[in-house]
Amino acid sequence: MKTIIYSTKFFERTYFEQANVIGHELKMVEEALSLETACLAKDCSVVCVFTSDDVSAPVLLQLQELGVRYIAVRATGYDNVDIQTALSLGMKVANVPEYSPHGIAEHAVGLMLALSRKLMLANQQVHHYNFKVDDLIGFNLQHKTVGIVGTGKIGSAMAKILHGFGCHLLGYDIHENKELVEKYGLHYMELEMLCRLSDVITIHVSLNEHTEQLIDKEMIEIMKKGVMVINTARGAVVNTMNVIEGIENGHIGYFGTDVYEKEKGVFFNDYSNKTFEDTMLKKLLSFPNVLLTPHQAFATKESLYTISTTTFHNIGCWALEQNSANELHFEPNIRSR
Repeated sequence: MKTIIYSTKFFERTYFEQANVIGHELKMVEEALSLETACLAKDCSVVCVFTSDDVSAPVLLQLQELGVRYIAVRATGYDNVDIQTALSLGMKVANVPEYSPHGIAEHAVGLMLALSRKLMLANQQVHHYNFKVDDLIGFNLQHKTVGIVGTGKIGSAMAKILHGFGCHLLGYDIHENKELVEKYGLHYMELEMLCRLSDVITIHVSLNEHTEQLIDKEMIEIMKKGVMVINTARGAVVNTMNVIEGIENGHIGYFGTDVYEKEKGVFFNDYSNKTFEDTMLKKLLSFPNVLLTPHQAFATKESLYTISTTTFHNIGCWALEQNSANELHFEPNIRSR
């Protein structure tokens, strides 16, 4: 089946080529999918997309007219895909439901440790031959109360890791995981209470109408003063301006994030020698207690292998006119990651 892969990154190409064992005809393009670039899918049966691609209703209509029948999402999250419209047009959509929950959870813990132990500042100081520790006093994660927002596969991996650190675990999810309660002593509660009690809050929910701006001014104001907030889910799950206000007034003591609500067109690009216009992101990066990484939590060798092989498994099923177990259906409710 002829397949176009939009938003192809250099580091993905080898994994795609190795996973394409059946020998589907591939067209890899760096351009993101949009109304303007949908024409590149002419003569293709499959469109492979990433989280930064526009797979809204108008784009899907254009793709259908070009003969596209399948949408392969090479990620777990698919908030950028209008599932209802795709299904109504007779298209099949599949994602990669589990490629490396531990990889993303480990990255979230890495953000926690880097912030709690001031590793970025320490690195800067020793590179200037300043070996004093006066400005590097941190805190232990042991015995801290950590609230896990979303206890799906990634949130469950977080619970396992943080239990090993000796943390007290709180959880919020519409679907409670009894195993986390029994094995790690996690206590489920409403989000408001979790925010009130947690020293650290780590977010692992998909982005949808129920989770957009989930962490806003009201929620931040009831958090403990000096709280650490970690986000490796989706940027729009938090209100960035409200987070900035919380950092400025000292309510948020630390903010670590691998995502940004306006990252489209910014992340995965190099602006080091270009004019950068995003004033909100500039402001966020100006704080010493903020650590931002460029949506790299998924970027491990293991994750990239699983993403590519699962994506081509989905495409292979369609080529054989079979259903893939990873096909998506319209479910208008909150989902954990």
